[in-house]
Amino acid sequence: MGFLTRKVSATLPQNLTRLALGAFMVGAGVLHLTVARDEFRAQVPSWVPVDEDLVVLGSGVAEIGLGLALLTLPKHRRLTGVALAGFFIAIFPGNIAQYVDGVSAFGLDTDTKRLVRLAFQPLLVGAALYAAGLPEGGLARRGGGSGGQDVELIRG
Repeated sequence: MGFLTRKVSATLPQNLTRLALGAFMVGAGVLHLTVARDEFRAQVPSWVPVDEDLVVLGSGVAEIGLGLALLTLPKHRRLTGVALAGFFIAIFPGNIAQYVDGVSAFGLDTDTKRLVRLAFQPLLVGAALYAAGLPEGGLARRGGGSGGQDVELIRG
């Protein structure tokens, strides 16, 4: 658990990603609980052995909780970001089912649109891990910086 609770500094892009994902998740969670509830219910795969409405309500509450944690607990961004990545992975089978079953929701009314959405899920996982401070020191540490100067600014 030390890996998830260790405090490490974040780069500006990692913090901006954390804040954007946090706001996005709170908004998505509120939509789950209010005006878009029927659309989200339509996306729950038939093989899920839990009532559709309970799944939508539970995922909405989880999204709000994860989003608020990202926004308000920056010192715990590693744990919350990894948890969000896990959440995105956990809901991915539902997104696959939406494509396979041809379920239309949120304007995803063609197989092409649903397939494009599937391609974005790994990007969300990556963004959540990046917001979590992974890789440590940001992308500059991995060679994306200018001659190592960025690494010193990040560590400093």
